[in-house]
Amino acid sequence: MTQTVLRIDASARTEGSVTRQLADTVIARLDPAHLVTRDLTDTVPQIDGAWLAANMTPADARTPEQQDKLALSDRLIDEVRAADTLVIATPIYNFGVPSSLKAWVDMIARAGITFKYTETGSVGLLDDKRVILVIASGGTEVDGPIDFATPWLRHVLGFVGITDVQVVRSDRLMVDAEASKARADADVRKLAA
Repeated sequence: MTQTVLRIDASARTEGSVTRQLADTVIARLDPAHLVTRDLTDTVPQIDGAWLAANMTPADARTPEQQDKLALSDRLIDEVRAADTLVIATPIYNFGVPSSLKAWVDMIARAGITFKYTETGSVGLLDDKRVILVIASGGTEVDGPIDFATPWLRHVLGFVGITDVQVVRSDRLMVDAEASKARADADVRKLAA
């Protein structure tokens, strides 16, 4: 049984969102003991120069303002650390992820905290986690030649140490909604609770 699920919703649509509906189905299948939800429509800000300066300052030398600047990032990382499974529900917008999801990734990918650099390259520090990507698109085929969202998500998750990634897709909805639903149903059935 899945113990703790962190659900990330990236769709700008709060009503009628395919990814939100499909994530509900996935969460029900997982039947977690504890669920934490992070809705990215509630605004995760873009990183800026002050955020970068705070992040580059050693923790014990940060000013109170710098600590405040990193407080949300620290909370987001704590949410990821506490979860054994992440369900990231995202549409594909213009062949990539929504900017809100990119902002979330920028907040959680921090050197020395979620990954480290070594002489042989970077090493992710968030291992022993599973991610279920719930992805919907109007015309883009998930993992097709013009899908830049799914491979990017796999890469960035691997960068922070998460390599157990499964995909539940409802893609090409505008092309063939019935086939899209069938693919999603089949993907959900493959998930282990």
